[in-house]
Amino acid sequence: TRVQSCKSHTDMLKILAELGKIITYSDRCTLWIVDSEKNTLWSEMADGVDRLEIPITAGIVGHSVTSNENVIINDAYSDDRFNKDIDKKTGYKTNHIMVIPMNNSSGDVIGAFQVINNLINRDGYIDKDMKFLSLASGYAAETLDSYMLAQEIEDTNREFISILGETVESRSKETGNHVRRVASYSAIIAKSYGMDDKQVSLLRTISPMHDVGKVAIPDAVLNKPGKLTDKERRIIEDHTVFGYNILNGSKKGMLKSAAIIAHEHHEKYNGKGYPRGIKGDDIHIFARITALADVYDALSTERVYKKAWEEEKIHKM
Repeated sequence: TRVQSCKSHTDMLKILAELGKIITYSDRCTLWIVDSEKNTLWSEMADGVDRLEIPITAGIVGHSVTSNENVIINDAYSDDRFNKDIDKKTGYKTNHIMVIPMNNSSGDVIGAFQVINNLINRDGYIDKDMKFLSLASGYAAETLDSYMLAQEIEDTNREFISILGETVESRSKETGNHVRRVASYSAIIAKSYGMDDKQVSLLRTISPMHDVGKVAIPDAVLNKPGKLTDKERRIIEDHTVFGYNILNGSKKGMLKSAAIIAHEHHEKYNGKGYPRGIKGDDIHIFARITALADVYDALSTERVYKKAWEEEKIHKM
């Protein structure tokens, strides 16, 4: 129940490490995670020290992970693989070590449980302890595998949104740098406004979608270097409605939030914006922040219809 209610990766690892410690009556438990890209093991749940990152082959835990074998060492200082530096740094004395690899549903090793110093048996760990920790390891692997899969899907969604935003901007002869800058500016403004990290992250992700409706605008109008006619301006303004209709059909909260930004980022606080002429706090805060970021970037960079403004001129607006 506690794991399922976790709101962060760190909290989940903390609870799982606590489980490993309790189930084996150990003094300490470290939950190591494999970073396959860097070929390292890392942990934020190591008692007595800050975050650790070591080569995947390092020490007793490295041997367990690379060989995918359970390991019990009941005299750590007699084993050449044991790294004494951490004990020296913390003033702790390691006697017993037990390491159990964690395997995901595909059989790949994604990490390991490492428990230290059996509190009820001076001689150290026995096979029964290994069976208990193996149960915890199996549960932890399943939990982390599901979490990582969900995280991968979310990361893929974020990347897709960013790519789509950049693709839309390329039609109006802008580079992907515009949507990346708008995303960064939006996050900075949101943080300064007092939004929490989750909202800041969401806004950074979805703000690049503000002009997605431009996919429905003809090139001749979208990239016209001269002054637009009234009819052409109305066509351009319709991109807010097109964007809203494209995104609002989704049942996903992230895309529904993006739909609001697409719809409202050209509304004005005085009610003289478009498409609906709403004003004040009726305009969603996400749209207001994205509008500020978008306008700042539009003014500070060169476009097909204008030169870049000086910073002082922008600040006086």
